Amino acid sequence: MDVHGRDLGYFVAVAEELHFGRASERLFISQPALSKQIRALERQLGAQLFERDRRSVTLTPVGAALLPHARAILAQWTDARADVDAAKTAQAATLVIGMSTSPSRGLLPAIRSRMTERFPQVSITLRQIAWNDPTAGLADGGTDVAFVWLPLSEQDRFDTVVVAREPHNIALPASHPLAGREFIDFADVIAEPFLALPPEAGALRDYWLAMDSRGGRPPVIGAEITSAEETHEAVAAGLGLVLLAAGNAPLIARDDVVVRPVHGIAPAELAVARRRDDHRPLVLGYIEATRRATAER
Repeated sequence: MDVHGRDLGYFVAVAEELHFGRASERLFISQPALSKQIRALERQLGAQLFERDRRSVTLTPVGAALLPHARAILAQWTDARADVDAAKTAQAATLVIGMSTSPSRGLLPAIRSRMTERFPQVSITLRQIAWNDPTAGLADGGTDVAFVWLPLSEQDRFDTVVVAREPHNIALPASHPLAGREFIDFADVIAEPFLALPPEAGALRDYWLAMDSRGGRPPVIGAEITSAEETHEAVAAGLGLVLLAAGNAPLIARDDVVVRPVHGIAPAELAVARRRDDHRPLVLGYIEATRRATAER
């Protein structure tokens, strides 16, 4: 038996009015249509719900038994709809920000303050994404906007705003022969093992291996890394050197690992990105807040 909530609503209206004419006015439907729906409900239940004559409408014992349950079901559905609507509203006001490492650099509070000027009710959720996804969740829809390092594979899928251009550093074990230098020429370490992002990182794997600065010479891969902690441990263990943006040096430079400026590689670019086919107001608002915050820095 599949009874529609609409039919229960019709039944409750007639049961409370005990008059088909008044119930039809209350429901904004015609009296014949209401009578037809009540008869269909009675057929479904296999019992008469109302005693009808020319002068009155009364509930049958079956109708009286059904009434409190019908009211309870309709009340629960009303509550459910309210909860669903509230959840939809909250979801529409929530923005998920992806990042592979903390952008720091004062960017998050600067963008947030400008975002909340226009969207005071926005709820911003930060989501850490492993380095094997260079889009920080954008590609599979896990995030709405993301802090990413350029270049991205399939760049035409994304709209980006560059928020920082930083010189490259190189992390190496404190025991490395070059660790005492103030800066390091990339040519002096080009033949050494390097740490690499996983192959699925695409163009970004090649970028952090400085492929454009190797003159066609293939890199020696000492190990693959997917997080800052893995990177620190691999460098400290002597598995390889690693390039990183200057702003991320504090994530790696501790204990047995030192970080030095490296010459011979173009600056790194950190950007905020969105999917180009995502035109939701919150997403576009975050991109605009990013542009404003970047221009005012």
